[in-house]
Amino acid sequence: MRLNIDKEHKELKAHGNYAFPVLVSDERLSWFDTGEFPWHWHPEIELTIVLDGNMTYLVNDNEYILRAGEGLFCNTNVLHSGRHYDAEDCSYLSITFHPRLLYGYTSSLMQSKYMERILQSPTLSSIHFTPDVFWQREILERMEEIHHLRDKESDSRELQMQIALMEIWLRIYEHADCPEEPEENGRDIERIRTLMEYMQKHYGEKVTLEELADQIHLCKSESCRLFKRYMKESLFDYLLAYRVERSLELLRHTDLDVTGIAGNCGFTNPGYYARIFRRKMGCTPLQYRKNRRES
Repeated sequence: MRLNIDKEHKELKAHGNYAFPVLVSDERLSWFDTGEFPWHWHPEIELTIVLDGNMTYLVNDNEYILRAGEGLFCNTNVLHSGRHYDAEDCSYLSITFHPRLLYGYTSSLMQSKYMERILQSPTLSSIHFTPDVFWQREILERMEEIHHLRDKESDSRELQMQIALMEIWLRIYEHADCPEEPEENGRDIERIRTLMEYMQKHYGEKVTLEELADQIHLCKSESCRLFKRYMKESLFDYLLAYRVERSLELLRHTDLDVTGIAGNCGFTNPGYYARIFRRKMGCTPLQYRKNRRES
C-alpha cells in the first residue's frame, strides 16, 4: 500500500464524503510497502489511537513514541509521518474528519469562537494522549466509541459519531494551550516543504547539496541542520528512502531490470541501489518483485 500524495505532499485520498466528511479506518504499518507512512498533510484533523504494538509518530518537528492505548491529535495542514518504533508491527485506528463537520458553515460562532484558535495555531500541531491524564483518557474512550460505532448497524450511527467528535473537541478546547510562536518557525516549515518538493521532483537526477540549499536561500550546513531538526533524518537519507520508494512501483509493474530501475530512480550504481534497498526493505529488489508478483 502507498499513500496517494501530490508533489506538495498533500494526501489525495478522500476522507469520507461531502455529506459526512469522516473516515474511520483500521491501519497497520506493515501494510505500507516501506513499513511506514511517509510525510504528508491534509486539511482534515486526524485522531490516532494505537491498538497493538508501538510506533514512532512525527508531526512537524515533534517526535512521539505511541504505545498501545495511547493516541494523538494531529492538526490540519501539518506534515506528519509514522514508522516502527521497534522491530514489531503496529496496528492503529485512524479517525480523519474535516473541521466543518463540527463548525457547520464558514464564520459560524462554532468556528470563530471554539475552533479557529486551535486550527490556526502555529504551535499546536499535535497533542499526545495518554490514559494517565483524565481528560485525555476521556478522549481515548470517545475514540474507542467511534471505532465500535463504525461497525454498528444503527440508524443514528453518524449522529452518535458526530456527538463523540464534539465531546473530543470540547476536551481539546478546554485544555489545549496555544502560545504564540515566532514567525521564523512558519518559514522553516515552508522551507522543509520546498526541499521535499524539490527532491521528489528531481529524485531521478543527480541532486547536490548546493542545489538544495539554493532552493531555500540558506547555506549548505544550515540547510542540513534545519532538515535534520524537523524531519529527524538527514537530507541524504530522505532522498535515498524516497528513491527506493519510487522504485517499488517499477519493480511491481514493469519488466525493467535492476540496472534500469536503479538509473531511473537516481542510483548510478545498481549494486549500491541493491544495498540501500535491502537495508530499507529487508530483501533484494528481485526478491521483492518475485514476492509481489506471487502474492
